[in-house]
Amino acid sequence: MALRDTSRPEPPGPVPPSAAGAGTAAPPLEPADRERLLSGAHHDPHALLGAHPVPGGIAFRTLRPFADAVSVVIDGERTALVSEGDGLFSAVLPLPEIPAYTLVVVYGEDAYEVHDPYRFLPALGELDLHLIREGRHEQLWKALGAEPMTHQGVTGTRFTVWAPNARGVRVAGDFTHWDGTAFPMRSLGSAGVWELFLPGIGEGTRYKFEITSQYGSRFLKADPMARRTEVPPDTASIVTATHHEWGDQEWMAHRGDTPVHEAPFSVYEVHLPSWQPGLTYRQLAERLPAYVKDMGFTHVELMPVAEHPYGPSWGYQVTSYYAPTARLGSPDDFRYFVDSCHRAGIGVIMDWVPAHFPKDDWALARFDGDPLYEPGNAQRAEHPDWGTYEFDFARTEVRNFLVANAVYWCEEFHIDGLRVDAVASMLYLDYSRDSGQWTPNVHGGREDLDAVAFLQEMNATVYRRVPGVVTIAEESTAWGGVTAPTDSGGLGFGLKWNMGWMHDSLQYMSKEPVHRKYHHHEMTFAMVYAYSENYVLPISHDEVVHGKQALVSKMPGDWWQRRADHRAYLGFMWAHPGKQLLFMGQEFAQGGEFSEQHGPEWWLLDEGYCAAGDHRGVQDLVRDLNRLYRATPALWQRDTRPEGFRWVAVDAADDNVYAFLRHDAEGAPLLAVSNFSPVVRDGYRLDVPVDVTAWCEVLNTDAARYGGSGVTNPDPVKPEDGHLRLTLPPLATVWLTPYTG
Repeated sequence: MALRDTSRPEPPGPVPPSAAGAGTAAPPLEPADRERLLSGAHHDPHALLGAHPVPGGIAFRTLRPFADAVSVVIDGERTALVSEGDGLFSAVLPLPEIPAYTLVVVYGEDAYEVHDPYRFLPALGELDLHLIREGRHEQLWKALGAEPMTHQGVTGTRFTVWAPNARGVRVAGDFTHWDGTAFPMRSLGSAGVWELFLPGIGEGTRYKFEITSQYGSRFLKADPMARRTEVPPDTASIVTATHHEWGDQEWMAHRGDTPVHEAPFSVYEVHLPSWQPGLTYRQLAERLPAYVKDMGFTHVELMPVAEHPYGPSWGYQVTSYYAPTARLGSPDDFRYFVDSCHRAGIGVIMDWVPAHFPKDDWALARFDGDPLYEPGNAQRAEHPDWGTYEFDFARTEVRNFLVANAVYWCEEFHIDGLRVDAVASMLYLDYSRDSGQWTPNVHGGREDLDAVAFLQEMNATVYRRVPGVVTIAEESTAWGGVTAPTDSGGLGFGLKWNMGWMHDSLQYMSKEPVHRKYHHHEMTFAMVYAYSENYVLPISHDEVVHGKQALVSKMPGDWWQRRADHRAYLGFMWAHPGKQLLFMGQEFAQGGEFSEQHGPEWWLLDEGYCAAGDHRGVQDLVRDLNRLYRATPALWQRDTRPEGFRWVAVDAADDNVYAFLRHDAEGAPLLAVSNFSPVVRDGYRLDVPVDVTAWCEVLNTDAARYGGSGVTNPDPVKPEDGHLRLTLPPLATVWLTPYTG
């Protein structure tokens, strides 16, 4: 199959070699050069192929495996090249200088007029190569990969790849029947980058790189910088360009007006392929933003969307870091989805996985025959938990690959935030490793200094280049300064998941109410360190899979008590300092664990289901929690400042009661009271140190409309002798604000 030049019309029929004049045989290639060229191990094929001055004129040489004949066309005159065997054709023409020319390649009865890829200068500039060598190319995707372009007046695609240990690299694709022989790439020197401009190749072309290692082995690899891929299990990369016209200018202009830690931030976490199974990006764009907006969340967080071969990994084993998964559509389809979220007023956060990558032999692992993206030390390269490789954070080009990737999603797809997965596994050299399985750093410590430097560089670069974006760390240890600025030694994240709060509070809620007094501190301990970082309170997918049970199913007691606990817990969570995150399905109290095959149990909300009202009641509560949360600055404006919080009842362990005040920047309060016992407490006394003449109940998780028993405080409650006496419903959280009527 020949490479077609789409910029020129094809001849109307076959062009027999005899119809053209014949050239003089060119000087033969040196045997070593010929062998290296044909075996795919030559670093400079452009020195052998194309047109070059020689004694007596200009030598033309091309490599066209399986061609029956090749001619060179100059000013409309065709001259046949002489076959040298093995698909090589050449001739010397008596010309004073290299002319403009094309080739006619004949396969049986078909002939194609094409441009010669080996007559073009490099399509990658010296500045790009310098930045790649320095590891500071912040838009690396514009230099490496497959880039459709017009080069020297001809349309085609520039292919570039970083493979510094390779002896040779060739382009193979559907246009070569996956044989790379015809299109060896040239090395561009010390940067380790290989390049080839292929005329006539455009969008939709499938390709891979055929790499010859320094050990002589040859194999096909997907492009690490591919911006589009085939639908798994197929693994080819696809040439692509964006044509999406964004309509989110208003959102982009104002998303950073208020710092995220001082703004409402309520996140709905979603596994896109299973939220409503079978939907594409564009179909999701018509449904998901509307649902998230109706439920009152400010942001949607997507479990990883970068391409991954194994669906049940939920995207956490990435093979193509620059390509949205093709399972749901094209990259522009994903842009359309993000655009739709923004036009609905919903921010988009995506999970990003720089901690590790899988060992698939067609992807990043041992990319050019040697460890490249992973460390050369096999023990250091292995991630002990997931059977994957860790990235070599000490290598500048690998850090560049990842830092540019973070920038890429934010700049090219208008992503509003990156939640960085498994940060703890990057920070510690001894993470999940026993003694003797790790080597201390230069200071004798367990900290991975290269990973720390990478995370600091990533955060600093993203915040500098993309104003209004937030980075979020899933970091499960007590590492100091995760959300501190990089210039003061911090990691530079905007927010951190509060895994301690999540673990302690779920531990408390899982106890029978009669035992909760012995675990009372588990609900208060988070306030000891609440202002050490900027926190998110996460009830994520990790908490509702692998035998951990759905949120409502973690609760003790019968179905009514479980739902009541579920509602009370959400009311406590939404009032607690820190931002909120809730995984799909938990907003209507589904009882089953997360399944990537079936998604949320939407049928629980169907009119015909006998308990649908129970689930709709919880859904209504979450909607109201979000509505009141966004309308009440006391619940988010001072999340990271101690003066925004005050305990009212912190040690009522025997009663299973907690009460606290939240204050906004002007001092306006909200009082939150939780009763985690199954009894009604009439006239419960609280010493509320705020000068308020009367309090009004604005939310009660025991309200009948939510499926509760309807024990409320319907009238304004006035303090008596400095004390407030409330009716506390069973297994419920109540919010009160100053009465203004």
